[in-house]
Amino acid sequence: MKDGYIKVAAITPALKVADVKYNLDMICKNIDMAAKEGAKLMVFPELSITGYSCQDLFLQDCLIEEAFKALLELAGYSREYDALIFVGLPLMVKGKLYNVAAAIKGGEILGFVPKTYLPNYNEFYEVRHFYSGRDLDSSIEINGEKIPVSRKMIFAAKNMQDLRVGAELCEDLWVAAPPSTFLCLAGADIIVNLSASNQIVGKESYRRNLVSSQSARSICGYIYASAGSDESSQDIVFSGHDLIAENGRILKESPLFSKGIIISEIDLKYLAAERRRMTTFEDTSLSENEYREVTFEINIEETKLTRYVDPQPFVPAGQSNLDKRCSEIIEIQAMGLKKRLEHIGCKKAVIGISGGLDSTLALLVTARAFDYLKLDRKGIIAVTMPGFGTSDRTYRNAVNLINEIGADYREISIVDSVKQHFKDIGQDINKHDICYENSQARERTQILMDLSNKENAIVIGTGDMSELALGWATYNGDHMSMYAVNASIPKTLVRYLVDHFAKTLENDTRKEKTSANSSGNLKETLQDILATPVSPELLPLNQGKIVQKTEDLVGPYELHDFFLYHALRFGQDPEKIFRLSKIAFKDKFEEKEILKWEETFYRRFFSQQFKRSCLPDGPKVGSVALSPRGDLRMPSDAASRLWLERLKKEEA
Repeated sequence: MKDGYIKVAAITPALKVADVKYNLDMICKNIDMAAKEGAKLMVFPELSITGYSCQDLFLQDCLIEEAFKALLELAGYSREYDALIFVGLPLMVKGKLYNVAAAIKGGEILGFVPKTYLPNYNEFYEVRHFYSGRDLDSSIEINGEKIPVSRKMIFAAKNMQDLRVGAELCEDLWVAAPPSTFLCLAGADIIVNLSASNQIVGKESYRRNLVSSQSARSICGYIYASAGSDESSQDIVFSGHDLIAENGRILKESPLFSKGIIISEIDLKYLAAERRRMTTFEDTSLSENEYREVTFEINIEETKLTRYVDPQPFVPAGQSNLDKRCSEIIEIQAMGLKKRLEHIGCKKAVIGISGGLDSTLALLVTARAFDYLKLDRKGIIAVTMPGFGTSDRTYRNAVNLINEIGADYREISIVDSVKQHFKDIGQDINKHDICYENSQARERTQILMDLSNKENAIVIGTGDMSELALGWATYNGDHMSMYAVNASIPKTLVRYLVDHFAKTLENDTRKEKTSANSSGNLKETLQDILATPVSPELLPLNQGKIVQKTEDLVGPYELHDFFLYHALRFGQDPEKIFRLSKIAFKDKFEEKEILKWEETFYRRFFSQQFKRSCLPDGPKVGSVALSPRGDLRMPSDAASRLWLERLKKEEA
């Protein structure tokens, strides 16, 4: 299970009610198929050996005895497979009948987990046939060996420390305090649920939300296998709605009224990292030895991934989700700035406008904050500062944008002041080195800072999170401001936020013209800005065209945002991120190219921490942020050697 992935299966087999022999054959057939797909953890429905809907047949010795014989036969059948298998059956323990999940591995029955909560309302009559396993902590003897029977049991792999499985049955999940909650607090990483959930209108979405929420609350993988339509339809119908979830995310889901297997991979290392990060994931009321551990061994093999790897993890899938996320982020940014302006009693803001995406987003957010405060947008002093590399296109877009927004337009060229600065420090103007570039960035920041003092305003930062991660900002230049509204916005999302503004202008009541210079073409201006190459424009143009393209120098931002998300959000290893990158970008980037830019990411991320250690304030909008006061407490002189050495091994 390389990189912590384990392939799991939720299975709804064909079934005949009370026909134990037929059901056993179908279970074995599905084990064969799941094993061929590489599944190491298989989960069948509640009472899958007999069928859930046997009703008073559960009072017949014949059914109970044959179910137990089938279990023994199934245990023998499992000897050929390297998989932990859970099946359901009725089991007699000390004269009482329990609805249990049996755990089988490599020919052995590891233990039985009884159902805790027995529904006895509406269409359910389980108390008529079964006892609750709430207080059951016992064992039964099979072939001279005592097999534990307890709801407080975790099945743990000896040779894979993060593979610890707990079990609950159907109704156990639907109660106020599910057993899975306490199993996870006791160390279980994966919960299996053997279920028989009938289908009524609206239950599908509720069931899905329940599984998703419990996996998120318990920071676990959750495998839900439910009885299918072959159960008795005397009064109710079962749908076989199988689900595989991981920390709130549904990885795989079966269609309603289907039979068969769904398979996905659960990332155990990710779950362990999340629990390590969430220091509140604990329950001091659990005693150390309250939960019994039953061990087994499993072969460690590479798991072929079938789960979807999102190449744009910061960008929600689906237009409606994206629109909602963009609106929410813009509101967070605007409300953060609104609060800051209110707190300091400031009615003016200074912002440098380049005609690029970042400064465009910052200006749009600032305008929104001013509208909330009912301040005149003329209080936004928007400054263009053309230099040696400013193109006609970006200059035109900057001017048009400022006029369309209705801000106070100022133009201050930096050419003469930078030339004088070069003379002062002895810099050859024809030497286009880092001094040549950074001198321009710092001159622009000096202008904005001094202008803010003159106008009693604050400087609004425009740099985004991706630039901060790479250190693609001039220290004490564009790296600095008085409030950085884009500080936690990744570059791949900036584009969608600006596009969202452009698309929603028709329905935006704040779009009224506030400037005599406004032509009503804000949407067209935004669309052209979106089509402009990303560039700091610090090098001279070549025949009027931009020659300095950021992504040619530091690499594609979509790759860097992918690396950033997986490294910071999940704490994943460099080689695991490389593996996921190859899947996510298999049709776009060669492996050597991905590896090259991932090495660049780690080198820059470590070497540029000193810039992030003194960032100005700015609102956090997502689960990943770089603020030294909140999310990233990292020493500025930490070494990157361990991470880069691991990537070097991938070059072989």
